[in-house]
Amino acid sequence: MIEKLWQALYDAGGVIKDQAANMGQGAREKSQEVIEEWLAVFPRLEAYGFRVTHFSLGVSISPSLEVEMRAAHETFPPERIDQYIETTRSSTALQLVFNTVKSTYALYRKAKLPLRGELIVRLRIRISPEIRVIIGAPAGVEE
Repeated sequence: MIEKLWQALYDAGGVIKDQAANMGQGAREKSQEVIEEWLAVFPRLEAYGFRVTHFSLGVSISPSLEVEMRAAHETFPPERIDQYIETTRSSTALQLVFNTVKSTYALYRKAKLPLRGELIVRLRIRISPEIRVIIGAPAGVEE
């Protein structure tokens, strides 16, 4: 009886291990697919006025790509951002970037703060991309 219980636990462990490996492989493949899509976007963002200042790849079960881009505030006045949003309707990635930049500037203006430093956009590309827009230099970063 105990032998059968041990065998059942051993078999269940093998099934769980196989499922975890399959899920890990699926996550890696999906992450790589998302990263590949974004790689085509960065030259377009540079054409709009950003310059890539940081580029890194994190490799794990779910790989990620981290990119930092900078631009002068004058490069993206509100009307130009609206124009870019209108002309990039076919690209979800570009729409995400420009809508996040627009929202950040709107909130910053609402706070009635003067513009400082540069416009910084940080992207963490993984299965679920994260876009962070920074106005000025983040703490701990030397210019």
